[in-house]
Amino acid sequence: MLKQNFYRHPGVLRLAWIVPVMFLLMLPVNSCKVTYSFTGASISPNVKTVSIAYFPNNAGLIVPTLSRTFTDALRDYFTSHTNLVLVNQNGDLSVDGAIIQYAVVPVAIQGNETAAMNRLTIGVSVKFTNRTDPKQNWETSFSRYEDYSSANNLITVQDGLIQDITDYLVQDIFNKAVVNW
Repeated sequence: MLKQNFYRHPGVLRLAWIVPVMFLLMLPVNSCKVTYSFTGASISPNVKTVSIAYFPNNAGLIVPTLSRTFTDALRDYFTSHTNLVLVNQNGDLSVDGAIIQYAVVPVAIQGNETAAMNRLTIGVSVKFTNRTDPKQNWETSFSRYEDYSSANNLITVQDGLIQDITDYLVQDIFNKAVVNW
């Protein structure tokens, strides 16, 4: 009698078929794997390493620390936002290029023909190589700028501007390389 009442209970019947159905639905999810991170990066599980070459400064104006600052920021971003291991060369993903622009131009000209603001622009040329999927290879240029008051001397604000612009450029490169929206 107890056994009959147990199977007649509607909740037990619902649970009896839900568990096998849920198990079958989970099989396809476990069979194909792509690594996702909170940054939006989708990296194949076959990709384990990244190599990021030193970015020389080939711009008309040279700031001695810019190459090292930019290269280190790019390396740090890739290693902190992915599980990839940084190697010196021949990584599964490879990023190399050069700084091609460092320019200061006046903007926001006032009535007395003086600039109220100046604009610092940094541009980089980047070549991205994916050794596991050559269809994802690309080569392009990125450029970002920050405006600052012409009342400030560039030397006094330069480090902060370079850091801000570098952060934007690094995010742009990372997004194009591994965020496949």
